[in-house]
This record gives sequence, structure tokens and C-alpha cells, in this order.
Amino acid sequence: MKRLTLDPRPDWQARADAVGFTWHHDSGERYWDESAAYEFTLDQIEDGIEAPTAELHGLCLDLVDEAVKSERLMTLLEIPEASRDYVADSWNRAEPSLYGRFDFAYDGQSPAKLYEYNADTPTSVFETAVFQWLWLEDRIADGALPADADQFNSLHEKLVDRFRAIFPQGGFVHFSSDADFVEDRQTVRFLEDLARQAGLDPKFIAIDQIGLNADGRFVDDENWLIQAMFKLYPWEQMLRDDYAEPLPGAGVTVLEPAWKAILSNKGILPLLWERHPSHPNLLEAYFENDPAASRLGPDHVRKPLFSREGANIAIVEGAAREDGIDAGYDGTAILQALHAPPRFGGQYVIVGSWVVGDEPAGLALREDKGRITRNTSRFVPHFIR
Repeated sequence: MKRLTLDPRPDWQARADAVGFTWHHDSGERYWDESAAYEFTLDQIEDGIEAPTAELHGLCLDLVDEAVKSERLMTLLEIPEASRDYVADSWNRAEPSLYGRFDFAYDGQSPAKLYEYNADTPTSVFETAVFQWLWLEDRIADGALPADADQFNSLHEKLVDRFRAIFPQGGFVHFSSDADFVEDRQTVRFLEDLARQAGLDPKFIAIDQIGLNADGRFVDDENWLIQAMFKLYPWEQMLRDDYAEPLPGAGVTVLEPAWKAILSNKGILPLLWERHPSHPNLLEAYFENDPAASRLGPDHVRKPLFSREGANIAIVEGAAREDGIDAGYDGTAILQALHAPPRFGGQYVIVGSWVVGDEPAGLALREDKGRITRNTSRFVPHFIR
């Protein structure tokens, strides 16, 4: 695993805009950064990332199967009591999942270590599946990369196939997000396009325009029944909204399914460690109020159960403390062993490994000068030599 410095394509911004990747800068700072790229060997991909991804995905599904039968685990994970049967039923009915992304510390030599599992919302799916693949093709064509360079990236194809598997008869599917947040709306547009390629008929509805009819069924802004819906909206909020109560009787298939509320929760980290202590791809972790957390000593990382993009995460080293941005995530937290991301060229890098259905599907790399990956951390492409 190496970090290479490259001259960016002179027209990369125009190329990004042309395919709808309009959030390539954030507040004037580059989010997409092709002045560097990471080189992997095939063994590093297959043995170092793909194999642990498949194994950890299986361990996570085992944990869901246990959690839906346990009031204790549902309580620890702060699944709202009124929604626990709904979450359990979604698992028992085998409601399908579309995707997930594991975030790893990986340096190409030591075993990948799991930081967290983004099991519900698809941050970076477009730039992973589309724009870094276009980058690879362009860089091979212009000679910056060898002609036989490859990429761990079947995300686009697997997502289309997965939509077909979930909806084998085709049909009408709603897609929903905040209509005014550019990254979310463009990401959902991409997923709508994938659904269209899979033979579905997608229709967008802004999340705040979804209504409830007299029969307790969800409807869109034209009063069409919502029977299947992809939502870019986290379950921890959805289960606490006013519309959580009618969900069990609304007759709607939701992507991601409600059982993902269990996995999109940092409480799975101590639960996985408890069940698989010393697993080579896990970091020691405990709930903050667990006396066993003292085993971590004065150096550890504090993570709220529900937080995103590094918000309200704290790296504690004795009396010293490094905090992520304060986005108001508070309440119950877990403590995880301190394990800094590997550093290449003065940048800390996080490896995001995608799962589609049950299959590893692609790689997303984020860089930052600090150890906490934030919403401003840059996306850097990769290739296999």
C-alpha cells in the first residue's frame, strides 16, 4: 500500500460537474482530491480488506439475530421501546438490505481494524462507484497509470443487480431525502438512476412532503401510495419521529430496512468485542458506563452511539483531548481502544469497504491531517497494480 503524488487531470472539475458530482468542493476546499492516489496489491485487497469485510458482515448479521430476541440488547442499543417489535419483525421477515460500509484502519501490512459500520446511509457511494472509476479510466488512457491497473470497485454493477434481486418484478419505488441538501439529493438521483437501470420506475418525494392518509398508509405529494421506498434519512431519527407509530401497519418496504437501526449504532462495537474478544479485525470496546471500560486505561476514543462524520468523537490521551466538531450528538457513548489511522505523506487515511447485499463491493478512501475523519475529509482514489 503506497500513497502516490499525481498531477490532477486539468479538466477534472468539468468532468465532475458533467456527471452530477457537484459537491467536489466544500466551503471552497477540495473534497475530491486526485493530487494523490493509493496503490494496492491484489493480495492486500483480497486478503487485507475483502476477506475481513465479508467476515465482519457475517458477525454483524449474527448480532442482529441475537439482538432482536433480547430486550437487554435492544435497551443497550437504545432502540425505542415502541419500535422494538417493528425492528424485530423486519429482521424476521428477512426484509432486504441494499448496502453498508465498514470503516477500517489499514496500512497494507497489519490486519484491518474496524472503527465503525455505516450500515444505513450511503455517504460517498457516488464518488466510489462512478467518479473514481472514471478517474481510473482517464489515468490509464493518459499514461499516468499502467495499462493493467485495476480497482476494487464493482459497486455500480452490484447495486443494479441488488435492486433487481430486491424487486424482481420491477415496479414503482419512491426515493426520498432532504430535497435542499445538494449532496443528499444528488446521491439519491444516482440511486434512482441505478434503480432505473434495474428496470424499476423511481419517483422522488422530499422527506418532509410524505403524508399519511386516513387508512394509516404513507402517501406522496400527489397522494400516491408509498409501498416501497428508499430513504436517505437515518433510522435513529426516523424511529423517534411522529410518523414512527404508523410504520408497522403502513405496508411499506423500506431501504434500508428497520433492522439496520441495530447496526447503524456504535453500540455494536462493544457487543462485537464481547462476543469475539481478540478478533484480529476488532478493536477492544466497551459501553462507557461498563466498569470493564477501565481496562482501556487513560488512552481511548469516546464515541456517541449516534454520530456521523466524526462529530462529537473525542480522542482521549490522559489529560489531553482531541475533539471532533460539536453537532449535538450526546447521551450514551462507547469507549474504543485508541488505534490511530495509518499516516502516509502527512495524511491520516481511513479505508471504507462497501458491502452490497452480502458481498464486498468496493473501496473508498478518506484523508485528513487530523486523526478524526470529518465531513471535510478528502476523498482520494485508489488503484490495484
